[in-house]
Amino acid sequence: MSNKPVNELNEQQGQVLDSSNRESMEYDVLIVGAGPAGLSAAIQIKQLAQKSNSDISVCVLEKASEIGAHILSGAVIETSALDKLLPNWKEMDSPIKTKVKKDKLSYLGKDWSINFPQFLLPPMMKNHGNYIVSLGNVCKWLSEVAENLGVEIYPGFSAAEVLVDDNGKVYGVATGDMGVSRDGSAKDSWESGMELHAKYTLFSEGARGSLSKFLIDNFNLSEDKDYQKYAIGIKELWEIKDENHQEGLVEHSMGWPLSDGTGGGSFLYHFGQNQVSVGYVVHLNYTNPYVSPFDEFQQYKTHPSVKKVLEGGKRISYGARAITAGGYQSVPKLFFPGGALIGCSAGFLNYPKIKGTHNAMDSGILAAEAIIENFISNNQGNDLKNYQEKYEKSRIFKELKKVRNVKPYVAKYGLLLGTLFSGIEMWFSTFGIMMPYTLGHNKPDYKTLRKCSECKEIKYPKPDGEYSFDKLSSVFLSNTNHEEDQPIHLALKDEDIPIKVNLKEYDEPAQRYCPAGVYEVLLDDNGGEPVFQINAQNCVHCKTCDIKDPAQNINWVVPQGGEGPLYGGM
Repeated sequence: MSNKPVNELNEQQGQVLDSSNRESMEYDVLIVGAGPAGLSAAIQIKQLAQKSNSDISVCVLEKASEIGAHILSGAVIETSALDKLLPNWKEMDSPIKTKVKKDKLSYLGKDWSINFPQFLLPPMMKNHGNYIVSLGNVCKWLSEVAENLGVEIYPGFSAAEVLVDDNGKVYGVATGDMGVSRDGSAKDSWESGMELHAKYTLFSEGARGSLSKFLIDNFNLSEDKDYQKYAIGIKELWEIKDENHQEGLVEHSMGWPLSDGTGGGSFLYHFGQNQVSVGYVVHLNYTNPYVSPFDEFQQYKTHPSVKKVLEGGKRISYGARAITAGGYQSVPKLFFPGGALIGCSAGFLNYPKIKGTHNAMDSGILAAEAIIENFISNNQGNDLKNYQEKYEKSRIFKELKKVRNVKPYVAKYGLLLGTLFSGIEMWFSTFGIMMPYTLGHNKPDYKTLRKCSECKEIKYPKPDGEYSFDKLSSVFLSNTNHEEDQPIHLALKDEDIPIKVNLKEYDEPAQRYCPAGVYEVLLDDNGGEPVFQINAQNCVHCKTCDIKDPAQNINWVVPQGGEGPLYGGM
């Protein structure tokens, strides 16, 4: 990934894919990703520019076919950042309607549950005053607000390449070429990508974005930081019977079906017209290679307390997404020459609160303020060090610091004891008492797997077709689409590793950690030897494979623009 042109020669057809003469467009600020952080940054830049009588051009690129199509979150949101960004949002025609009325946290056994008394929970874990939303619909609305302010938004364009000049400064991105066949040759529909240049480029790609990963590695942004930690969130949207619906009810659980060595838990949110968001989060530091997050989720829905909610209902959408969960000690340096990371590209999730949208939006607002300061002082060439300084004085920084030990406690001591220690520390922080130490994330998630010979195989029950389902029928509900005749966007660095290493040592865990049936181990027709098959057309862009593969052999890159899931109401 650089500013050097790429030439690809297909000798068989004599065609040259030459991107050296790509058209370019110039902007003051370019934002990659139309999620909560990117759209908040765009809106704030335009609002502050108006106040200072400045003319600042802003462009937002989004790889999904439409705004919100790749957005997936629970979601219960705090409105603190929105109150700052759009103080009159309640008078606007926003999709933020369902206020939380009741909060429950349970511990599940196989056929029983215990509710935790609310008075035991630290205040920061309570949802009073929050809202249950479709985050995809919130992003659609924010994009309309941004466009009305003069922001140019282009969905359906994948940012595939970071443009870096000879001085090591980022000056924009290039979109991917369209119409490239699987063998790398140009089809009749081939079109070169376009370069978008900017004084500042903000990367708001969400967890494990391909360009953000490149920037973190190549600018050493995680130097002296702990390893980033991740989870996978899997979600379904259901329409349920009227008598089972309790608008404004928020339920979380821990325990069954996960073993004590696997972190995670569930969410069940009642909102809208007889709708519930039901989902499961599994932390990717699990050790047993036989764990299947998808099947853990399907099994969870057969619990009696969940079945009584879903009984007689209809599953209408499905999706999955990686979550950046390292928190305070894993947040990388936020700026580099020519731009910055915002939102989940940097990782601002508050793990015990299971919330990050408010922090993502706030980070976009802070980056916007830093950019405007540089424009007003006529220092547009300056790095966004002032954004870093704003973050370190911000509410985000203070909030994440308070809960920095929660995830390490659970990883070190297990669910029950780790939760107890975490709760005690969060209560202390409520009264302004901070622990004098910071526990670390000492191992990346891809290094936590034990060999399959050391682990007990997990036999998951077959789906019943009423509460639990298979992967392919689930992917169908995500409306995922990829043109098959294009380069596979799940690139193997070494094609021998899946069979010769991962299958032998870990029973190839990609078969299980992928929630979309992308990876299979099949037997060939010549002697029944195992072969590794990638069904890239099934990919829901969750990025779990890029994170959890024990050999770090899978590199997730963007497919053609506009492809992937088309989530509805997620």
